[in-house]
Formats: sequence, C-alpha cells, structure tokens
Amino acid sequence: MWNLLKKWNTLRNQILFVFLTVMVIVLSIVTTITLSQVSLLIKGNAEDQIRQTALEASGRIDSLFEQLNTATKFIITNPRIQDIFTRKYKGEQIPFSDLQSLYNAVNNIQANTEGIYSVELYTESLEQLLPLNDTNKLFNRINVKWINEADYAKGKLVWIGEDPKNRNYYLAIRRINLMDKSFENAGYLLIQVYKNYFSITKMKNSKQYTFVLDEKLDPIYSNYPGKISPVSFKNKSTTVINNTEYMVTKQISKDGFTVLILTPVTALTEGLNGISIGIIVSGFIGILIFFICSWFLSNMITRPITNLTNTMRLANEGLLAINPNEPTVNEINELNSTYNQLARETNHLIKMVYQKEIIRSYSELKALQAQINPHFLYNTLDSLRWSLEYKGEEELANIVVSMSNLFRYTISKNTNDDWVTLSEEFNHIENYLEIIKFRFADRIKWKLLLPTELKNIKIPKLLIQPLVENAVIHGSGNQLNQCTITVSVQKIKRTDFVRITVKDDGAGMDEEKLQDVKNALNNGEITGKGMALSNVKKRLYFYYKEELEKKFTIRSRKNEGTMVTIEVPIHRGDF
Repeated sequence: MWNLLKKWNTLRNQILFVFLTVMVIVLSIVTTITLSQVSLLIKGNAEDQIRQTALEASGRIDSLFEQLNTATKFIITNPRIQDIFTRKYKGEQIPFSDLQSLYNAVNNIQANTEGIYSVELYTESLEQLLPLNDTNKLFNRINVKWINEADYAKGKLVWIGEDPKNRNYYLAIRRINLMDKSFENAGYLLIQVYKNYFSITKMKNSKQYTFVLDEKLDPIYSNYPGKISPVSFKNKSTTVINNTEYMVTKQISKDGFTVLILTPVTALTEGLNGISIGIIVSGFIGILIFFICSWFLSNMITRPITNLTNTMRLANEGLLAINPNEPTVNEINELNSTYNQLARETNHLIKMVYQKEIIRSYSELKALQAQINPHFLYNTLDSLRWSLEYKGEEELANIVVSMSNLFRYTISKNTNDDWVTLSEEFNHIENYLEIIKFRFADRIKWKLLLPTELKNIKIPKLLIQPLVENAVIHGSGNQLNQCTITVSVQKIKRTDFVRITVKDDGAGMDEEKLQDVKNALNNGEITGKGMALSNVKKRLYFYYKEELEKKFTIRSRKNEGTMVTIEVPIHRGDF
C-alpha cells in the first residue's frame, strides 16, 4: 500500500489532484449558491405574485362593499324616501298609498344593484315601514348593539354579518339621516346580502385556498372544501393542513375585511427540480472538461522537470550532464541550463564569506577582551574610589564608580550569549552619561524613558550605547549650547516589535550630509566618526538578519538635532 502511494506521489498527480479538488470545491460552492439564489428568486417572485393577488382580492372586496354602500346611499337619499321619513319624524300619519310609493322607489334602486336580496326600513322608534306586510320591531330583528353601532357610524354602512333569521344571507345596516333637518336620525335601513356576493375566486380545483373575514373575524367567503377555522392561522406565516404546509398571505382592506390566501409551499418552488438537474449536469460536464485540460497541463509542466531530474541524477554519478533537447517554456530552459549549478556555487560562496566575516568579528572581540585583565581593572578602580571618598572627593568617586560599572558591563562575559535586558542596557547608558557629564558639565542633559512593562525585553549587548555616544560626540561636541539627549523605548501597536529612539537637539546635519551618511551606511563605506552607526547596523543584521529590513532610520536637520530609530523584534518570551 505504501509503495503504491509513493508511486502515485508525483508532481503531475499532485497538480492534477489540486486542480480537480479546487474545481470541485468551486463548482460545489457555485452550484450551492446558484440553487439557493434561484430558489430564493422563484420563491420571492411567487410570494410577490401571491401578495399581489391578495391585494387585488382586498381591492375587490372593498369594491363590492362600496357597491353596497353606494346602493344603500341612493336609497336613503331618495327624495321620496326622505319625504316620507321627514313626515314620519314630524309625527304625521303616512297613507298606505305613500307607503306603496316608498316600496316602488326601493325596488327601482334594488333592481339595478347586485348582491342585495331585500331591503327593510325602520323608523326612529324602530317600527318597520318596509316590507309593508310586516310589523316587526328592529330590536326583534337584530341585536341592539348593531343599532348603536349604526348610530355611532352616523350614516355609514355597518356590516353585521350572518343573518340570525336566515343563514343564507348577510346583513348590513345604516342610519337614515334627514338632509333637511340637519341630518337628524329618522330611522334605519337594513339590507340582506347574498352569501355568494363576496365570491372573489373561481379556482375550484386549485390547491390555493382563499378566505375572507369580516371585522369580527367571521368568515364571509371561503373556497376551502371542508370546515376549518381561519382564525387559528390568521397571525401565522405558515400553517399545516392535512400534512401539507401552506404559506399564509394576509391582506386587510380599507373597510376592515381580511383576505387570507393559503398557498402550498411546494407550489412556490415548482420548476426548481429541473433547474437543479440542469446545474448539476453542467457541473459534471465542467469537471470532465477541466480534468482533461488539467491532465494535459500537468504533463506539460512536469515532463521537462522529470527530464531535468534524470539529468541531475547523471551529474551526481560523475557523468557529464546533457540537457534535454526538447521544446518547452523559457523559464524551464533557463532553469535547466544554469540555475541549479549557479545556485550551488552562489550559496557556497555566500556561506564562505559570511562565516569568514563572523569568525573575523568574533576574533577581534576576543582579542580586545583578552587585552584587559578584568579583575585588575576592577580592583584598581575600587581602590581609587575609596581613596577619593576618603579625601572628600565625592564627585570624582561617583565618576570612578560609573567607570567601574561601565567597564564591568563592557568587558565581562554574559551567560546568555551577549543578550541583556533593556533595563541593564539603560543602566549602562546612565553610567556612560554620568562620566560624559564630568567632561561636558551643564552643556549636556539626558532623558531615559523606559516603560516598566518593557524592562525585561532582551536585546544584543551594547546596541544602544554606541548611538548615545554618537549623539554626544556629534550633537553636543560640535556646539557650545546645551544639548539634551533622549533615549526612549515604546512597543509598536499590533506588532511584536519595540521602537528604540536616540534623539538629540544638537548641531544636526543638512540634507546633503545626511544623504551622504545614508548612502555610506547602505554601501558599508563609513569610516571614522560614522563607525558607531555602521557597527550598530551590522550587529542588527548579524542578530536579526532580514527581520530588520528598513527598521534602521536616521533623521536630522541642521541646528535642530538628529534622531536615530531602530525597531527590534521581541524574542525569547521576554514580553
């Protein structure tokens, strides 16, 4: 099994596998997103169409109700009817012939109106005027609350609902106002409406069901074949009937009627299966085409590399390598002819020069340390310090202490590969500046800014002090005015680097001289007074290499001072 896997573990097969894997992933994502978007689009269009249907149905209900409202308004505003109700309002007796004319006026209007089965007229005292052969009281006909509703509506048509005396009809009522008597209440108009008047759909065989509810949420129309209470799903977005899930679309008309449309969820995605099959088939065809193209491409890429590998094997055996003589891309030809040998020789030379430079620098440092006997120097300086204190020379004694600490820090070996903490380096800088102050007196001042949380970060030994020394010599040494040297450390936000800045407000450099210094640093040509900067930059490269590319900067202005900034990474778990 392992040998079989090893045999198939070739660059060509890897390229082919990666290409196919990426293609399958991309097609899967595209197919999933496409199907999802198409499904949402189809569902969205279907839902929009259903909402439009519900809106149109709601408008149809309002239109039908408005026809009833208009017809009843014609009745109660008929001059003949207004005259008879005015006389009745005044308490006059109405002759039978006048009542018959009242019946004729109502019948003329009713005959030109759809939906109204019968019209009943009642006086303010709830006595029946029409039909003529009936003497019922209005409160015996309907509940008193509807009379109060009609009074509250002040002449508007009030929907009552199913007729309690005859369930084949609906009832509506409105108050009769006398136009010549400041719209005083003179009686009531009660109409019977056919139940099929609100039939707003003809789709008897459709799986989509429509319900119309009045303000009391009583159904006044439904094309559902069985019995169901639409109130149970009025405030739901979906409902389940006979194990079928339906989407509920609700629309309320301006007259208070509610239209509910139930649509099977499966009907919203009709045609999606065909689209899904088409997309999947297209995906498989795309994978097949991509496989064929990837096969040829992988062969074109790997065949020259395979030939080159065979040639390199011959070279390892000591035979003269012969370049494969076959057409291929320029890059492979160049790699085949020169790169391998050139890379070996170049890397070999670089390694030799680099090691030679490290050995030379290390030898020079060891030679310098060997020239000084540390214990002799420490004991001598310690004796000198006590002698000065005995004579009362406190200032000179302090200088000797600073010198002793400075030499101890400089020439003593460190147990951690010449790495020290920022706190130790800053103490060394403090000792150095104390000694320098003895020479420059009040002409030099300094500020050392090291946050507590950064004290334990480790850096190469004697990395900052040469920059301070450079600032003292070139900043304060070239002028008689007071010079302030500032050494600060801060952590760079959202990185693992700290920024170390050495700044002075001394003589500075003009732009031309600054550019010369930068060019010399880049070319490694600095000598004399610029050696401090050059040595610091070389040590940065020695310890950090490519991590510090463009992390060593110098800024200066004439008579304003110089600022040197280095950025070093936080190493060895010191933060």
